[in-house]
Amino acid sequence: MILTYDAINAEGHSVNNTIEAPDSRAAVQELRRQGLYVTRVSEELDRRGSRAAGSRSSKALRLPLKTLVLFTRQLAMLLRAGSGIVPAMMAIKRQMKKAGQAALLGKIIEDLEDGARLTDALRKHPGTFDPVYCAIISAGEASGTLTEMFERLASVVGKRRALRNKVVGALAYPALLIFMCGNILLALVFFVLPRFNNMFVQLGVDTPATTKLLLSIGDLVAGYWPVVLGVLIVGGMGAVAMLTSATGQQWLSNVQIRIPVIGPIRSRLIQGQVFRTMGTLLESGVGVLDALELVRKSTRNNRFQKLFGDLDDVVTSGGLLSSAFEASRLVEPYTCQAIHTGEDSGNLGGALTYCAEMLDETNSELINALMRLMEPVILIGMGLVVGGVAVSLFLPLFDLTSAIR
Repeated sequence: MILTYDAINAEGHSVNNTIEAPDSRAAVQELRRQGLYVTRVSEELDRRGSRAAGSRSSKALRLPLKTLVLFTRQLAMLLRAGSGIVPAMMAIKRQMKKAGQAALLGKIIEDLEDGARLTDALRKHPGTFDPVYCAIISAGEASGTLTEMFERLASVVGKRRALRNKVVGALAYPALLIFMCGNILLALVFFVLPRFNNMFVQLGVDTPATTKLLLSIGDLVAGYWPVVLGVLIVGGMGAVAMLTSATGQQWLSNVQIRIPVIGPIRSRLIQGQVFRTMGTLLESGVGVLDALELVRKSTRNNRFQKLFGDLDDVVTSGGLLSSAFEASRLVEPYTCQAIHTGEDSGNLGGALTYCAEMLDETNSELINALMRLMEPVILIGMGLVVGGVAVSLFLPLFDLTSAIR
């Protein structure tokens, strides 16, 4: 039978691997003869069961960004501790609580045990491991620096997750304000407007145009709310489906950088992402042309895709990247100067990574400033909407009171 074990070698390093033995006692004796102190021995999961669990389509198996960060960091740590790649994968797989995530790692382990390269095994799961991730791993395998590559990837993926969490956290309070405003409007439409409408009809009050419009909206929503709700649900599902499709994401990415105020921030966010990716690729030993092609595929924005296509032509003709960046007017002059310095010193990868760090700091400040500006704008908007509704409802009553006097 095949057994997995955890042990400590003579140098004090943790070792995780598999051994074939008649039973666990024989396995422990054999490992002791090899100079290992065994801490755990267990039977390996049945390969047929593992394949059954992993029989779902590779496209359906993926690791969310948080799990990918933990996976990359743990793998880097285990490799640094001296573990083999397959035992390290097995150790991480045992920690997975969700069957789909464990099945994905099971598929990778099976491919590795069948003799496949790690890069080829990862490329079968593009939903989790994008071309940039795989290119860095391929460079690590080719140069024998796989541990260092996983450490770099842990930093890159961790910063990507930190940026996403920062944006989501910054949007949480404005989203809460908008949600509260929506609930107030619903309460006005379903409960307040109908009562005022009945009162105006009984009193025979002549209402202004704005009040008539509000009352008509209230009657429409109250009388046909199932239809209105259905339209909203179908419209929302359609919008989500469109924006999550490849075409919708492409359109959204192109539109975002054209929006005033938000556009420059989105452009800098894209720059930070592509500069960090390209810097990591170059520092990992990937060629400039290959790095440009991978970076071009990592963004959906047409303007940046065209920029990196032009950069490919510039490098082929022997030109400078910094000049092409400056001519595009998408990149700030100080960033172009930093890239130019990196080209002159022969440290282009480090210069691009430095630019990404600078852009991250700038983006963080801009996002915080924008969120601080959005909060009062949303509150003012809520006040204007609710105040406008209140004035439209009470204005006929003021007119009626004045007529009675």
